[in-house]
Amino acid sequence: MSYTIRAARPEDAASLLEIYAPYVTDTAVTFEYDIPSVQEFSGRIAQTLTRFPYLMALDDSGRALGYAYAGVFHARPAYDWAVETSIYVRRDDRRQGLGRALYSALEQALSAQGILNLNACIAFPPQPDPHLSQDSVAFHQRLGYRMVGRFFSCGYKFRRWYDMVWMEKLIGPHRTDQPPVRPFPLVRAALGYGDGSTGSSSSVR
Repeated sequence: MSYTIRAARPEDAASLLEIYAPYVTDTAVTFEYDIPSVQEFSGRIAQTLTRFPYLMALDDSGRALGYAYAGVFHARPAYDWAVETSIYVRRDDRRQGLGRALYSALEQALSAQGILNLNACIAFPPQPDPHLSQDSVAFHQRLGYRMVGRFFSCGYKFRRWYDMVWMEKLIGPHRTDQPPVRPFPLVRAALGYGDGSTGSSSSVR
């Protein structure tokens, strides 16, 4: 299977929501209870793109396979160099390298912005169950993230209590004269994510 990665657009909301919805209804990967509307999801994409990358993978027919994006880690300005990362892959297309490819593209874009700390907030079951495995932690470990914190029984879904862990990856030097972060719109064209363009293409075997 071949695929391309490009910046998502607000009008991609319906196709990306198709990927996200089963994670809401069937899993505890997200602690969201209700599937957002297409309009709300479109707004989330638009808001993210004002500051951060929101990337999606598509197959040769244009079908969305997965997406990854970054968000604010904390609103106060001293945290500007840290982001929270998120990724969702169509459930039938997992374990084929798409997640790694999306996260690699996301990391490249964030590095170009001057982001230094990548933080992942991950739902974690004390024991795997039908709604949640420990695979996400293993996935992030393979990509160089390390465990930095754990909150116990802080998320309730499907009449079960879940832990939440934070994992972190540092991707740049921390300096005393740290340059400011550049918003994604200022670097997206240089990365090949200009309007209507594709940042990268590859094959999954």
